[in-house]
Amino acid sequence: MVRSVARAVVVGNRRITGLSPAVPAELVAEVGPVWQERHQAVLAARPRRRAVGAGAKYKLVFVDRLLATLIHLRHGVTHDVPGCWFGMSRSTITRAIADVRPLPADRGCTVEPGIRLRTLAEVIEHPGAGGQTAIIDATEIRGRRPAAKQPDRNAFVSGKNKQNAIKAMVITDAGGHLLLCGQAEPGSCADITQARKSGLVELLAAGPPVQIPADAGYQGLGADLVNTAAPQEEAFIELVDKRCR
Repeated sequence: MVRSVARAVVVGNRRITGLSPAVPAELVAEVGPVWQERHQAVLAARPRRRAVGAGAKYKLVFVDRLLATLIHLRHGVTHDVPGCWFGMSRSTITRAIADVRPLPADRGCTVEPGIRLRTLAEVIEHPGAGGQTAIIDATEIRGRRPAAKQPDRNAFVSGKNKQNAIKAMVITDAGGHLLLCGQAEPGSCADITQARKSGLVELLAAGPPVQIPADAGYQGLGADLVNTAAPQEEAFIELVDKRCR
């Protein structure tokens, strides 16, 4: 009962997940079978110690696992929060998020009917083939400070915001539509370092000519590239201003 009420509230209120009610339904239909297949593969990979169907049953169905993951990704809350909503322990929510989180990333971003971008190479090829412009920047999400005495604890302190955070490289088209959200890095990682670690430099140098305006955090990246102009902060600001009007 608690979980059904929480499910209805999460799906019906767009402010919670940032998605319309139709999107979670699409995700369940598309990634649900993938999760079930992976789950069965894990079970089949080890010798059975009980008969098929024995043991405790999952109380947290896939749709609830997906919604808990969306809440966590949207607001960056601790796992205790969706745990309270769905009447589950924090450890159960932690395992659910770890299982479900890779699925939307593997799904990619739909940019046009029939065109879905899943890898950085596809993202770079898409605007280059159509002579379009892409925008690159990094976004930071505030996070909890790692436990004391944990290695590289200070690596998560953002030099910009002076807070513990994780950072992800984001690429959009000229209209602001998301093309890729890259792998998260500690907040202290510089924007240009993250771009280089992702393999962006090699893909731009070897791929079709594409112009990617960026801010000052990528100053100097143009020296590594052949087919793209050096990033300029003025071009990035001008493009954003036009889109916001």
